[in-house]
Amino acid sequence: MQCCIILIPLSQGFLKQGEATSTRCDELESLRKRGCSSTKVENPRGSQRVLKNKAVTNLWNKGAENLRAEDITQVQPQKLTLSLRLGEPQSFNLKFKRAEDYPIDLYYLMDLSYSMKDDLENVKNLGTQLMLEMSKITSDFRIGFGSFVEKKLLNPCTGDQNCTSPFSYKNLLTLTSNGQEFNTLVGQQQIDGNLDSPEGGFDAIMQVAVCGEHIGWRNVTRLLVFSTDAGFHFAGDGKLGGIVLPNDGKCHLENNMYTVSHYYDHPSIAHLVQKLSENNIQTIFAVTEEFQPVYMELKNLIPKSAVGILSANSSNVINLIIDAYNSLSSEVILENSKLPEGVTIMYQSRCKNGVTGEGEMGRKCSNISIGDDVSFTISITAKQCPKMGKPETIKIKPLGFNEEVEITLNFICECDCHKDGIENSDICHNGNGTYECGTCRCNEGRIGRQCECSTNEVTIEDLDKSCREDSGTDICSNNGDCVCGTCECKKRENPEERYSGMFCECDNFNCDRSNNKLCGGHGHCECRWCICDANWTGSACDCSLDTTTCLASNKQICNGQGTCECGTCKCTNPKFQGPSCEICPTCPGVCAEHKECVQCRAFGTGEKKDTCERDCSYFNLIKVKDRDKLPQPGQAFPLMHCKEMDANDCWFYYTYAVNKTEKEVHVVETLDCPTGSDIIPILLMIIHDRREFAKFEKEKMNAKWDTMWKTGVIDMVNV
Repeated sequence: MQCCIILIPLSQGFLKQGEATSTRCDELESLRKRGCSSTKVENPRGSQRVLKNKAVTNLWNKGAENLRAEDITQVQPQKLTLSLRLGEPQSFNLKFKRAEDYPIDLYYLMDLSYSMKDDLENVKNLGTQLMLEMSKITSDFRIGFGSFVEKKLLNPCTGDQNCTSPFSYKNLLTLTSNGQEFNTLVGQQQIDGNLDSPEGGFDAIMQVAVCGEHIGWRNVTRLLVFSTDAGFHFAGDGKLGGIVLPNDGKCHLENNMYTVSHYYDHPSIAHLVQKLSENNIQTIFAVTEEFQPVYMELKNLIPKSAVGILSANSSNVINLIIDAYNSLSSEVILENSKLPEGVTIMYQSRCKNGVTGEGEMGRKCSNISIGDDVSFTISITAKQCPKMGKPETIKIKPLGFNEEVEITLNFICECDCHKDGIENSDICHNGNGTYECGTCRCNEGRIGRQCECSTNEVTIEDLDKSCREDSGTDICSNNGDCVCGTCECKKRENPEERYSGMFCECDNFNCDRSNNKLCGGHGHCECRWCICDANWTGSACDCSLDTTTCLASNKQICNGQGTCECGTCKCTNPKFQGPSCEICPTCPGVCAEHKECVQCRAFGTGEKKDTCERDCSYFNLIKVKDRDKLPQPGQAFPLMHCKEMDANDCWFYYTYAVNKTEKEVHVVETLDCPTGSDIIPILLMIIHDRREFAKFEKEKMNAKWDTMWKTGVIDMVNV
C-alpha cells in the first residue's frame, strides 16, 4: 500500500492498489481507519525562509556623517521565500520605519498659460527659498523645473499679446541641488497662450513620471508639484483635435521637449496612477481655490497625493509644499504587485499608539513621525496550484517609496513519492505507465486507472463525454472517476453509504431528514429520494397515514369538524379547536360551563371554592382592571365574552379562549354588585307627607259656612 499527499487543503491521502484515484485524499484519521499507516502518509506543511533581512535604519545624531540613500533601510525584510500548501496561509511581519534626513527630489511642474503670469513672478525666487526651508527636513535636497500649456493645434496669440505659441511639455531644469540655477532659469521663462481653460497637464505628468533619466530622478523620496489655475484634459479630449491614438505611456522627449503631443491623446487617470505608482512619485496639486474640488476628486483616485490651495499669485507655494510633504510622508500605504491566479493576500496593521486595522485599512498607517516604526502582518494563501506549477514572484512596497519586499512563492503541488516511481511497471497494464504513489501515471497514448485503454482507439474527450449525464454536468457527477469511458464511483468511509448510477449521480445518504433521521426513520433512501414504509408518506416519510390519533371521544375523525393530516387534526370549522377539534370556545353553554371555576379562582367563592385547585387548573387565569381591558373579538383565535352572577347578585365579567393548545381566561378583578337604597330621604318624605296630611285634616275640622250665601229657590208659574 502506498500513501501520498492529497492536493486539497489540510488533508492527507493514500491510494490502495485498485482503488479509485479520487479516494486517495482524506482526513488523517479516516486514512488510518482504511489501513494506511502514518509512515506512509505524506503531510508536508508550508514554510518560509527569509533570504535578506537588513534591519531598518535607526536614528543618528545630526553631527554624524550622513548616510547615502542606498544605505538607508526603511522596510524589513527585503526578500523571502514562501512554500505554500493549498488552503494553508503563510504569514510574516513587515516592518516600516520612517528614516531621518532621507534625501528628497522635488520637481516643480508649472502651468505657463497666460492666466499664470503673476504666479511666474513669485516662482522665480522659489529655488533658494525652498532650498532653505527643505534643509530643515533633509540635508540632501534637489529641485527641478518643467512647464506645460496645451497641445499645439491652433495659434492662440492674437493682436499685440506678448506670448509664445503653446507647447505640451518642456523639461527646463534637470534635478539639481543649485537653488540659484533654478531661480535664473525660471526668470527667463515667458507665459504662453492657450485656446481653452483646461490645460494639457496630464501629458506633462506622464513624461515626468516615465522619463526618469531626463528628469534625473534618484531612488529617494520623489515629489512632483503640479501648479495650475485651471482644470485638465484627459483621455478622449484629444479627439476634438483629431488625435485618436491612445497615450502609450512611454518617454518621448527630444531636446527636453515632448515631441508627439499632436500624435497621442492625453493619458487617462488610471494610466497616470499606474505610472506614478511604478515610479514611486508622490504628487502635490497646488491649485487655486476655484479648482480645489476638482483636484480633490482627482486626489481620491491617485494614491499618495495631496492638494493645496494656491494663492492668487502663488505667494504661499513654499508653505503649501512643506505642509503637503509632511502629510504625505506621515502615511504609509502598502501595495502589492499582481497576484498569481488562485493566490490571495490579507493585511493587518499595527500602527502608532496601538491602533490596528484589517482589510483595506490593514494596508495603511497614518500620523507616522520620523523615527516611528509600524508593522504589518501579511498572510498569503494559495487556493489552487498554478497551471505550470512553477514558482511565482510578487512584490510588496509602500507607495511613494523605492524600497520593496520581494517574495518568491513555491507551491506544494506534488508528492515526494513521485521520486520513487517505477517506470513501465507491470501493475500498469503490461508496462504502459509509471507506478508512483500507489497509482499509475500512464504513458502517452494510454489512459485508465491501470493504463488499460488506448487513446488511439478513442479520444479522451469522447471518453469523458460518455461519463457525463449531459454537457452541463461534471464528469461522473464529481462523485467518481471516469475509467475508460465508464464511471467508477467513490467509496464512502461509512460502508453503508454509497454512490450509484451510471454517472454516480445517485446516493443513499442525501435524502430529506426528519427528527435528524434519514427519511424520518420510516423509509430508505434511493437516489436521493425517500421510499417510505407502509402507512407513511412525505418527502422525509414523516407523515403518518394512521388516523387513530385523530379520533374524537364520539369516535368520529376530528369530531367531524376537520381532516386528519399526518396523524394530526386540521380543524376546518373555525369555531372548533384542539387535538381532535372538540373544543369550541364560542359555542352556547361555554360561559355556564366555566362559571364556577372562574368564580372560585378569581374570587374564592362559588360551589367549587373547596375543590378549586383540583378541578379548575385547566386554564390560565389573567386578571384585568376593568372591562375595557378584556380581549376583544378579532383576535387570531376564537373568543367568548361572558357575564355571570354570583349568589350575592353580583356580576363578574370574563372571556374564554383557546390559543393554540392553551386555554386562557381573562377576568375583571372586581365584582359589579347592586347598591342599596338611601333610607334617610325616604323617611324625610314620609314625615313630610304625614305633616301635610295632618294639617289638611285640621283645616277641614275648623272650616265655617259663609252666612251670606243662601241656596236659591226656583218657582214654577203656569201662564
